[in-house]
Amino acid sequence: MILNWKIGGMLLGLVFFAAVLLVKPIGVSTQFVILDGIIADVVNSDFITQTDEGYSSTNAYMAKSSGKYAKSAANPLNYSFVFVLAMAAGAFLSAWLRGGIDLAERTAPAIWRENYGDTPMKRYAVAFLGGLVVLYGARLAGGCTSGHMMSGMMQTALSGYIFATGAFVAAIPTAMLIYRRG
Repeated sequence: MILNWKIGGMLLGLVFFAAVLLVKPIGVSTQFVILDGIIADVVNSDFITQTDEGYSSTNAYMAKSSGKYAKSAANPLNYSFVFVLAMAAGAFLSAWLRGGIDLAERTAPAIWRENYGDTPMKRYAVAFLGGLVVLYGARLAGGCTSGHMMSGMMQTALSGYIFATGAFVAAIPTAMLIYRRG
């Protein structure tokens, strides 16, 4: 069963609304920083320290905001980190319930094939690089599209609307440049 995009959009909106109403706004990119902190603390036990005043780190980014990130990395079983793990588990469950993913039969969208041919590795490399750039930009901006655009607009934050406008002002010409044919 394939959901109509309108129903999917409504469901996504309801999830965001419920999260904002019941817990806190959704944001995802910070959890990559937390995962890095967890790994760094496993490799170097002095990376995160707990004192009477709270948590700190030898890394300035992890120590900022009174050690908020260091605390989350030291105690990763919190709402935000579990939410990100649940997103991955939900994607896997959705694919499994739909009968799995047959990689042999998957082809790139027609617009990709028209511009770049049917080369899966090239598409995966470009998607990975794009994801890396987006994640890096999200951390520079202090949050991702989930936090700034989706949750921000839902809370009627001016910054959410400004970010959404900027995202589309950049995305549309970029897509036109990347997909010249089609």
